[in-house]
Amino acid sequence: MSGGARAFALHGGLIVLLFVLQFVLPAYHHGNLARIMVLASYAVGYNILFGYTGLLSLGHALFFAAGMYGMGLGIQHLGLTPAPALLLGLVAGAVVSGGLALLALRTTGVAFMIVTLMFAQAGYLTILYFGEYTRGDEGFVIQQAQRVLWGIDLSDAGNRYFAALILFGTCLMASLWLVRVPFGKVLVAIRENEERVRMLGYDIFVHKLAAMIISGTIAAAAGASYGLLFGYAGASFASVQYSIFPLLWVLLGGAGTVLGPFIGTLFMFYLIDLSSGVTTAYMLIAGVALVLLTLFAPQGLMGELRRRVWRGLP
Repeated sequence: MSGGARAFALHGGLIVLLFVLQFVLPAYHHGNLARIMVLASYAVGYNILFGYTGLLSLGHALFFAAGMYGMGLGIQHLGLTPAPALLLGLVAGAVVSGGLALLALRTTGVAFMIVTLMFAQAGYLTILYFGEYTRGDEGFVIQQAQRVLWGIDLSDAGNRYFAALILFGTCLMASLWLVRVPFGKVLVAIRENEERVRMLGYDIFVHKLAAMIISGTIAAAAGASYGLLFGYAGASFASVQYSIFPLLWVLLGGAGTVLGPFIGTLFMFYLIDLSSGVTTAYMLIAGVALVLLTLFAPQGLMGELRRRVWRGLP
């Protein structure tokens, strides 16, 4: 079996496994895994920009929230049904990420991080300022009757799980395809040696711009889906922590690996979930585990697997 066939078999196998787990998991873990798949989709988008292109953004919560509020406000104030509301969320994410990219990509390194962080904070404060429409910190609930997509009630646990699986499976396979086509390979080359790529005649700015828009649109899709599937949109999803989370998930799972975002999200989610059941100082336990993982698996879980076992792992 060729390397490409093995890669598609591995990632397709994960999707099949997640499909089967729908029928055997107890209710608590069933709900957790649905949430993890949506958040992992967010991390997949972040990985395209950070893991493959080498751009460290601290403002991805802006794109996640743009998708969530684009969808949520469309339902609440424009009377949209879920399908056009989701589309509005995607458009909002693409426009916001494209606009930010045009400004932020004029900078590099630490300056890029600061600019993305500043715009994300501006987005967060905007949500609070227009509390008359967004309900500010309180947020707003999307009612069950507003969460029926093409006759399918997304508030139902089974339907919600399948919808999360479709989202995650689409993002995962699209990411796998992207990194195997010439465009994706140019992104990796930019990460490794930007000057050499420029000397070869590639337009660095255009590739980075496209990477940021793709990354932001995927993040917006995750945000819109999260709000629709779990029935809530709130300003906390636009806060700094939701820009830090995908960075941690990607680093833990393995930056620049297709499966890394899912593994990192799964690991971090259950690390906090299990440790919080033991002690109120659960973040201390999580912190110690993260430090140990950083020391002994510096390339992340999937990154170490690629280094030690499967060199061709995408």
